[in-house]
Amino acid sequence: MASGVDDLSGGRMTLGLGAGWQEREHAHYGWDLLDIPGRFARFEEGLEIITRLLVSDQPVEFRGQYYRLQEAVLLPRPGRQGGPPILIGGNGPRRTLPLAARYAAGWNATFRTAGQFAELNARLDQLLLAGGRPPASMRRSLMTNCCFGRDESEVRRKAGQRSPADLRERGVICGTPSELVDQLGRLAQAGVQRVMLQWLDLDDLDGLEAMARGVLPQLPKA
Repeated sequence: MASGVDDLSGGRMTLGLGAGWQEREHAHYGWDLLDIPGRFARFEEGLEIITRLLVSDQPVEFRGQYYRLQEAVLLPRPGRQGGPPILIGGNGPRRTLPLAARYAAGWNATFRTAGQFAELNARLDQLLLAGGRPPASMRRSLMTNCCFGRDESEVRRKAGQRSPADLRERGVICGTPSELVDQLGRLAQAGVQRVMLQWLDLDDLDGLEAMARGVLPQLPKA
């Protein structure tokens, strides 16, 4: 499906993959979430299979603990050489980052401060270099929540029982327009190339527009 969407969209598909975490979703569809070691062992097998199917014109054979393939071929072949690029999400330095350095074209962290992201980013650079890949070959992004207010009083109201400072320490982008710009700038300095903000109050379209009008003009042009 990802290969087909990539072809239909003219090469604009990114295949985002992760080891999984939401137990309820797995239960709904009959998948065992597994413990952490099993989860990542299964994820690594899946990455190996997906990569080989996307890049190989020849039948793929694979026998692992969780998956088995016999003379498997992905047809029709991807229009883009190698198919859609893989993005791996997660913050783990021992399991996730090595898999990203081996299989992915992009890495997405979640809910990390600029300092925390910088540490993970430096570790990823080391892994890429050890694997013979230039660090510039990996695109880095961050997904986190957003708590925006037009002024300080609105920020405090939206923050609820937690203080804005506490939310920022948890990696949430929180504050007035100028404060959001400052936080985004620190993330950029830490190596974040793209930020995805969760706007969970779906009915507050006025607030979303106010954030766009207050923040976007202050950001450097790409």
